[in-house]
Amino acid sequence: MNAPTPFPKSAPQQVAFDRNELQVILGLYGRMVAAGEWRDYGISHLRELAVFSVFRRTAEHPLYRIEKRPRLRNRQGMYAVVGMDGQILKRGHDLKTVLRVLERKLIRAVSGD
Repeated sequence: MNAPTPFPKSAPQQVAFDRNELQVILGLYGRMVAAGEWRDYGISHLRELAVFSVFRRTAEHPLYRIEKRPRLRNRQGMYAVVGMDGQILKRGHDLKTVLRVLERKLIRAVSGD
């Protein structure tokens, strides 16, 4: 007799950021908060993707969304930075490389240009 499985097979799995990914994202987030650019964030773990949303103020739409979509791993890359208007600013296989599009904004914010 087979032992019952702890979760039914039809239960949806959630995509989540792992510890290393969160460390990279939160490192950038901390630098942007220190520069006065970002003020709040939210994390969503959904069935198809995980999203780290960045806000200037709590009650508004996110400035940027950092998305992880594992199904795109073998295509254009599972990481993406999406702007407020829904435009994909950068997509790729390496999270640090994808986040560089936001690092450039930090350099502009600090230098005052």
